[in-house]
Formats: sequence, structure tokens, C-alpha cells
Amino acid sequence: MTITGAFMVPHPPMIIPDIGRGSEDQIEETTRAYREVAGEIASQRPETIVIISPHTVMYGDYFHISPGGGAEGSFGGFGAPQVNFREDYDDEMVREIARLAGEEDFPAGTLGERDRRLDHGTMVPLWFIEKEYTDFQMIRIGLSGLPLTDHYRMGQLIRKAAERLERRTVIVASGDLSHKLQDYGPYGFDEDGPRYDERIMDTCGRGAFGELFDFDEDFCEKAAECGHRAFVIMAGALDRTRVRAKALSHQDVTGVGYGICTFLPEGEDGERNFLDRYLEKVAEEAGPSEVAGDPYVKLARASLESYILKRQKISIPDDLPREMTGTRAGAFVSIHKGGALRGCIGTIGPTTDSVAQEIIDNAISAAVRDPRFSPIGPDELKELEINVDVLGEAENIDSPEELDVKRYGVIVSSGGRRGLLLPDLEGIDTVEQQIDIARQKAGIRPDEPVDLQRFEVIRHE
Repeated sequence: MTITGAFMVPHPPMIIPDIGRGSEDQIEETTRAYREVAGEIASQRPETIVIISPHTVMYGDYFHISPGGGAEGSFGGFGAPQVNFREDYDDEMVREIARLAGEEDFPAGTLGERDRRLDHGTMVPLWFIEKEYTDFQMIRIGLSGLPLTDHYRMGQLIRKAAERLERRTVIVASGDLSHKLQDYGPYGFDEDGPRYDERIMDTCGRGAFGELFDFDEDFCEKAAECGHRAFVIMAGALDRTRVRAKALSHQDVTGVGYGICTFLPEGEDGERNFLDRYLEKVAEEAGPSEVAGDPYVKLARASLESYILKRQKISIPDDLPREMTGTRAGAFVSIHKGGALRGCIGTIGPTTDSVAQEIIDNAISAAVRDPRFSPIGPDELKELEINVDVLGEAENIDSPEELDVKRYGVIVSSGGRRGLLLPDLEGIDTVEQQIDIARQKAGIRPDEPVDLQRFEVIRHE
């Protein structure tokens, strides 16, 4: 197998003697387990080590892979500049991962490098590994604000790239556990802290990767963990693989949880297709999209469900009304959850060949690309309400007196800036409010002159 091993490790800088200066003795159990991990990695002699770190570049909607030939770093920020690193990247495998992501329309690649220096989430594992083994190239990958399902898919891409290149690869998921285990810890104490640590060590100690999806985001946030998404990426790289899992150590003496587990592949196992199983369960709980009788809303829901669950854009169905496939118009897809807006994206005028295609594209964008919100996760599908507004042709008007907030939407323009607001929105009761908000959306100051247009919509709920 190309993935020869995977390891869940922490990254406390104090474990480095030049930084800890004796205080590292209190986590000697973690040190011993780390040395065992390093020895195991050395015995596998990997060509490439992928380190997944919460402390490298991170974006809300994108997985960043460090580009270039390599990078340097030191523990200067922790008072030990003499402990430094110069690592070579496996640029060929990085490019293969990025290529596969492009083929699958998956948000991952080498764009957006803000700081080339190695981070401590990467350097702590390297400090131990390189005492035993140095004949490897490295890949450094960050986390994202995307759902756990996409983190698992990121791991699958790593696996696929390693297989394409026949690269012996080790996965190192760097991440501390809860930071709220003790009153004297960095964030104080929360009862969910110890609960998280107990649960994650049990889950990973059994190699029960499917249970990683069951950790609620609020629970993880209250526990103040930093490694869960890294562990999910690691699990994705071991998709459909039987593993021998072993929990080596867990300590919480500093108020932060440090857990170490090893996962050694033992062959293929089609039953360990944890992402597929989870998405099947979510789809069953969400219910069939056919419950939406209106074909416009039904199409929008089918589009976003397919993309969220499978990362696949649907084709235009054959049974749609002629008005959806034979006409062109701008369209907005609005998503609400519990009565609150969860995403809204649209087009002022037609950008595709049909209203149907406009809805398919904008439903996906509203679900995962609205910059005001985090991408919608699979567990939210059953709670979503979807509206589709098909826009009529915009007409120029001379004054606000020609507007009606219930009947007309408004477009305000100044130079190359344009802002749009749909009609009949909750909380928008006056034309003045409507214009002001449209100005704000376009970045047009209240004292700047604007051109006004109005348009009608057909709303499908």
C-alpha cells in the first residue's frame, strides 16, 4: 500500500528541551510515545511525509497546500532560534494533489501562501522524526472552515495522489486535544474538555473513523480542540483500509490534552467506507428532495444536496417545464435555517443558457460560496428552507417614488459599482431602507449620486 502508516500526534513546543528547559519532564509519557512514533516511521522508510497542521495557512473555504521547493523555520518565537529546520517539499506530489482537486472541483491547492515559514504544528513532529529518519520529502497541508466531510475528502485526494505516483507515504496529523482540561490551563476549564479527550482517544484508539463525523461543532468549540479536522483528513487517507490502531499515550497535566495514536494499514476493507456511510445516513435523515412540489425549488434543493453530499454538480433534468429550460433570466437562490438567512447568491441578468442552469449554479454558490457564512454542512440539510427568485428585466427609473418595496427589487449603480436588493424582504419596510442597503452592498456612500433600476421577481417557495 502507498500509505504505509498514519499517526495522530500533538505539538506542544515545551516538549522540545531547548524550549521546555526541564518543564518537558512533566510530559515524559508523551515524549516516550513520540519517540516510538518516530521509530515506527523510520522503519517504514517513507519517501514522503504529509504533515497536516492547524497552524499553517488556513482559509474558510479552501485547503492550502504549501507550494515551492521547500521551506525553513525555527522555534525563535519560543525562545529557541537555534532549533531550526530546512525541509524539501515533494513538489511533484503537491502538484498531483492540486491537479486532482481541479479535476474534481474540490477547493484545494497552492494558492494564497501568506507565510512560507514552517509552523510549530509542523516542526514539533519533525523534531522527533528527524532524530530517527531524514531521507524523505515533505508536504504541508492546512485545515479549512469547510465541513468535516470535505476534510475527509481532502485525505482521499492525498491517498489518490500517492497511489498515482506510487509514492510510499506517511500521514502525520498534528493536533492537540482540548485546551480546557484544567482551571490553570490556557483557556480555563470546561466540562466538555475532558469529555472531548476521553471520546477522541476512545474513537481513535479503536480506529473507529466513522465516529469522527459525530463530533458536533459546538462540542468541539467548547472543548477548544485544535486537531479534530487534521484527524479527519488522516482518516480520509485511510478510507476503505483495515488498520491496526493503537493508543500510545494521553496526558492532560498542562491543561491541554496531548494524545498519540498509531494506525498501521493491514489491507483493503470495503466496509470501512466511512464517508459514504455517513452521507447515506444524512440523506436518509434529510428526506427525499421530492417533498418540494415547486420545480424551481426542487431543482435548487437537488443541486445543493448533490454538491454538499457528493461534490457533484447535477445536469439539467429532462422533466423540467419549458419555461425553465427554454428561457434565460437572472435568478437568486436564498437559503434559510431556523428562519435566519444561511446563504443567498444570485445573478442580476442571465449568465447561462437557461433559468434551470442559473438555478443549479446559484444554489451551489448560495450553499458554499456566500462570503458572509461558513459553507453549509451535510448535517444541516434537513433544516434548510429554500426560495428561488427569478428576475424580470430591469428598467431604468428616475426617482425612488417609482419603487415599491413589496413589488419591486432595486439596483443602484455608481460607476462600475452595482448593488441589488430583492423585493418583499422581512425587515425592509421602506424604499429608503431598500436603497440604503443596496448602496451598502455596492460600497456606494450615502452622498454619492446613483442611477436606479427596478425589477419584478417571480418567487418560488
